[in-house]
Amino acid sequence: MRKWKSDNVNRKEGDVVEIVTTTGDRDVVDEGHFTSESAQILIGEIMGCNRDLENNQKNINDVKNKMKNIIDVLGRV
Repeated sequence: MRKWKSDNVNRKEGDVVEIVTTTGDRDVVDEGHFTSESAQILIGEIMGCNRDLENNQKNINDVKNKMKNIIDVLGRV
């Protein structure tokens, strides 16, 4: 789990951004310390989610085709 903390202990409401990843990890990022590395981590998470969604859609389409084939076979009986 990554946490970025500010040296400033007098935080005000809205100073902290909490990031929860798909793995359930929680990242706490001070807005002033949100870096390109932080952005790259989030972009990587988005790309991983997109890949998972594409794989799930392919699996759904495969199951739909199998069901269609089974229904076609049953229709011939």
